Amino acid sequence: MSEWFINQNRTSFQKRFFPESTRSMWSDWRWQLRHRFRNPAALARVLRLSDSERTALDHVTNGPPWAITPYYAALMNPDDPSHPLRRTLVPTLAENIPTPGESSDPLDETTATVAPNLIRRHEDRVVLLATDLCAGYCRYCTRSRLVGNGVRTDWQPALAYIATHPEIRDVLISGGDPLLLATRRLERLLTSLRAIPHVELIRIGSRMPLLVPMRITRKLVAMLKRHHPLGLSLHATHPDELTPEAGQALERLADAGILLAGQTVLLAGINDDLETLRTLMRGLVRHRVRPYYLYQCDPISGSGHFRVPVSRGLILMEGLVGHLSGYAVPRYVIDAPGGGGKIPIASATLVGREGNDLLIRNHLGRICRYPDPELRGEPPC
Repeated sequence: MSEWFINQNRTSFQKRFFPESTRSMWSDWRWQLRHRFRNPAALARVLRLSDSERTALDHVTNGPPWAITPYYAALMNPDDPSHPLRRTLVPTLAENIPTPGESSDPLDETTATVAPNLIRRHEDRVVLLATDLCAGYCRYCTRSRLVGNGVRTDWQPALAYIATHPEIRDVLISGGDPLLLATRRLERLLTSLRAIPHVELIRIGSRMPLLVPMRITRKLVAMLKRHHPLGLSLHATHPDELTPEAGQALERLADAGILLAGQTVLLAGINDDLETLRTLMRGLVRHRVRPYYLYQCDPISGSGHFRVPVSRGLILMEGLVGHLSGYAVPRYVIDAPGGGGKIPIASATLVGREGNDLLIRNHLGRICRYPDPELRGEPPC
């Protein structure tokens, strides 16, 4: 989608549906949140809803709540229910179709919860759920069971647990979306974590730079910069999200020295083709976001219509490796159900041995040799 088209579409959308708004209003993230589409009649003003969408919006029973900012709605094709951005946030009846193996908590986060709003699977890392609210609710969200209640989160038990476990060095602040918090409240949380001597790295998981890029204000970035080393894990779904506004938000974060890592869920009919993935990964790198994970979609209840066969995912990865700069190639992983953690998935590149040579297959299918004489008389590492 060209920058000209994006600007024209956004401007015409604003004039048509929010004629009373000024440019400064539209560019205010709080205005965007206040004017989210949250009922079917309002959304039907801007999108020609399909029967499946309309019925699902009236009776959301098997997934998270829904909400769409004016900014993000302006990026959607109003006449096409299959438009990628539209499918990520607008419910459909497919969510009510169960698929074997699905669960409301496929990663078994409940069992891994060691304190209220604190998940721990690894010795040195924890996930702190700072809020249950998002600017928009992804229809494939692995925390569908938790989000959207609007209950104020008490962080003190989680902070106390982290403070008494010196082996914890890395804290991922997640939710919900932590950047939905007021800047002062988020700063209090970051300050509390930075006061714990053994916490080395703090990361924030967010979609706000793409859903509501206006949130990335200079004031917010200046505050975040005071808490280095700080990283942001960006959930990016489709290249249409990389608008000029989103680019400016990511540039501000990168200029502030914040480590930016891109995480993408592989989704059927949304980003499961080579051209889309290549364009997305190149776009992320162009904005100084390092593609990190390509996730196989978690088997959350009602997500069967989003999930891509792993065999297809492997073919797509083969189309990325060797055709993109190494900086632009993510790792393809499955976050194993039952709390098994993130497991990298890769095609077989190790063919075998021939004498002292290791035989390996490259991205073009060519068999290459690597000198690798087997050690004799020495124990393995």
